[in-house]
Amino acid sequence: MKRDKPKMKTMDQDDVQLLSAYRKGDAEALGELVEKYKAPLFGFIYKFSDGREDADEVFQEVWVKAIKNMNRYRQKKLLSWLFRIAHNLMIDRIRRRRPTLSLETPSCDDGVALCDVLPGAGLTPADEADGRALGVRIDAAASALPIEQREVFWLRMQAGLSFKEIAKVQRCSINTALARMQYAVSKLRKELAGEYQDLQEVEI
Repeated sequence: MKRDKPKMKTMDQDDVQLLSAYRKGDAEALGELVEKYKAPLFGFIYKFSDGREDADEVFQEVWVKAIKNMNRYRQKKLLSWLFRIAHNLMIDRIRRRRPTLSLETPSCDDGVALCDVLPGAGLTPADEADGRALGVRIDAAASALPIEQREVFWLRMQAGLSFKEIAKVQRCSINTALARMQYAVSKLRKELAGEYQDLQEVEI
């Protein structure tokens, strides 16, 4: 008796139909895709930008790149591909700002990889006065993480990507992605442990 082969993961059927319609000239189909993935994609970009205007610019660049390469797109998950494009654009922007430094370059003081390449979102007086909400505290603490760890943390926690998908975005091994997440969570737990216990429950 023949066993059925395990089914391979396929792309979201809605995406398949929308992409097919777009390739046939339906501009509205592209608009639906942009709207469908706007929240997770823009949210991720915003974590690494200089504010809404800067994030809007990167968001638009991502879709310009995607549109240019849409006919060659063959991956199984559109959102992962969009995150990969966003990742590459942000890395390019970092290199333009700090052309003589590598993202992996350790600092002279503590040997830790660059953690101040992109400005983070600090707490405002209003945030502090408003009970120091856990989400705000985590966001502020995460902004001090090395860029690779911060990216893994938000791709996992906010975008919900698997570590296999994150590894593809960052062009690293799954073990490296896992290690970066573990370091990130460990640092955040240490930073916030005195105030919150919720982060202790984060699953890697």
